[in-house]
Amino acid sequence: MAAIKEMTEGRIFPQLLSFTLPLLMGNLLQQTYSLVDAAIVGKFLGIDSLAAVGASSSVVFLILGFCNGCCGGFGIPVAQKFGARDYSTMRRCVVVSLQLAAVMSVVLAVATGILCDDILRLMRTPGNIFDEAYVYLLITFIGIPCTFFYNLLSSIIRALGDSKTPFWFLLLAAVLNIVLDLFTILVLGWGVAGAAIATVFSQGFSAVLCYFYMTRRFDILRTVPAERRFSKPIARILLGIGVPMGLQFSITAIGSIMLQSANNALGTACVAAFTAAMRIKMFFMCPFESLGIAMATYAGQNYGAGRPERIMQGVKVAALMALAYWAFTFCVLMSGSKEIALLFVDASETEILADTALFLHVSVSFFPVLGLLCILRYTIQGAGFTNLAMLSGVSEMIARILVSVIAVPLWGYLAVCFGDSTAWVFADAFLIPAYLYVYKKIKRVQR
Repeated sequence: MAAIKEMTEGRIFPQLLSFTLPLLMGNLLQQTYSLVDAAIVGKFLGIDSLAAVGASSSVVFLILGFCNGCCGGFGIPVAQKFGARDYSTMRRCVVVSLQLAAVMSVVLAVATGILCDDILRLMRTPGNIFDEAYVYLLITFIGIPCTFFYNLLSSIIRALGDSKTPFWFLLLAAVLNIVLDLFTILVLGWGVAGAAIATVFSQGFSAVLCYFYMTRRFDILRTVPAERRFSKPIARILLGIGVPMGLQFSITAIGSIMLQSANNALGTACVAAFTAAMRIKMFFMCPFESLGIAMATYAGQNYGAGRPERIMQGVKVAALMALAYWAFTFCVLMSGSKEIALLFVDASETEILADTALFLHVSVSFFPVLGLLCILRYTIQGAGFTNLAMLSGVSEMIARILVSVIAVPLWGYLAVCFGDSTAWVFADAFLIPAYLYVYKKIKRVQR
């Protein structure tokens, strides 16, 4: 039987650290997919192909972010019922979440595949990179079921306190992704299509491994026939938590699409710099995201166990962990941004290197704001208040739209660099009072 882990008792820092580290390694590996794709495409296929991969990155975040948010939301009732030790209802939540995922992922894949061309045209994708951008985006959309099921199964496994196993499976997938990238691009000559195929196949491989591990190693998940039936009440609960979480990511992405559309209009060089900078930024953001995901499981278990005071203590511990990481990241990115950008572009591309470094310098200066955002948003989600978390995404969307419509026409690429950080400030302005409201409410209910 695989190990399960409760975080409702004991010292908080060791629990959060040990749970976060495998999540962090897994997130870093997922970002490695993007880094490897961009690095190989940029080095071997050229700047135009790199721009094609990046021209639709915010649209990918819009759709896959919705999928990942739903998956994280589906895992919250599992964590809550696990914390409450209501194992029968927990198993029914797992079954219904898998049934919902099968339908939702196929519908999304078909719908987005049909709309792929229109999406790129609405984003003002430059004509010289349009065809490659279309191929990359279409393959990514076709692979949505692979991404959906990997994230859902990982979320269920983490809800039971096991954050290590998804990491090991993802490690194998990352190695596979790198090998397939090199093979499809350099040997088969498939260009950006090869990079997309490699990523989708690797995600599907991870999903299969997670499924077989979960069904064969977790005795606590073994169902009886009555628990395998579709349940409308449980489906409503799952959708009531999962869809707002998915919409939160999508709403946030709408602002990112506006920002990227404004940047696309500045030319291929700006698109390439934005692509490289976003890949690097996402890589260094992983610890904040991982700490947030850990807080969702931690808050869910403690909410289910009726321990709201531990949730507040966990937020304080997580905030200190985020500040410690930011101090390290600030030194690295302020001094080495251009050198890191050389992974994607040649040294002769001085304008792109300078623009990439500028974007990263601005972003890392606001990382403490981002760290607090991740901690509070996921904690609120873990307690089941996903509508409030979704509204924080609205705040981010408004900020990015304002930057895109007002600031970018005035100050160009410099305004693009401040787009994300402005959104983080707007989100925290909403999340801080929202978290205090949630904490007071759950304390009052669970007295």
